[in-house]
Amino acid sequence: MVKIAEFKKVSKEQFFDDINRINEDIYGHIKLPKRATKGSAGHDIYAPMDIFIEPGQTMTVPTGIRCKISSGWVMLIFPRSSMGIKHKMSLNNTVAVIDEDYYYSDNEGHIFISIKNNGREVLVIPQGKAFCQAIFVPFGTADSETVTTVRNGGIGSTSEEMKLENIFK
Repeated sequence: MVKIAEFKKVSKEQFFDDINRINEDIYGHIKLPKRATKGSAGHDIYAPMDIFIEPGQTMTVPTGIRCKISSGWVMLIFPRSSMGIKHKMSLNNTVAVIDEDYYYSDNEGHIFISIKNNGREVLVIPQGKAFCQAIFVPFGTADSETVTTVRNGGIGSTSEEMKLENIFK
């Protein structure tokens, strides 16, 4: 199997800057994604803290992780099947796309996942539970354009800046 990516934690300073909370020992509990079995395509992404989302509400989860991705590859993030089927969780953008150059952003490539509770009960994701999965796929371009723009930001950095006011709401 070809290894095309490497997961790492963002720095403790970046993580706490992004979540605006220093009073909890969350950083030490961040788990790097991993596959559950040798045949798994998805690398499980774990909740860095206890998450509670009311029915119909959304939350942008700072995962505390980043991923260095080889050129020509992209990481796609999906809910774990059980989270969608059993708990009615979905991603607000349906599929999260993490580009190969996101790792080098000013925010250290800190991966955020925006989830929604479509169920009728409070969605509870305990700290350390796998709630999403990352899958790597190769990508190509449609034409021979030359792009020289360099990414310099987090979510939505290629078009607009995302406000993180929904974190911990």
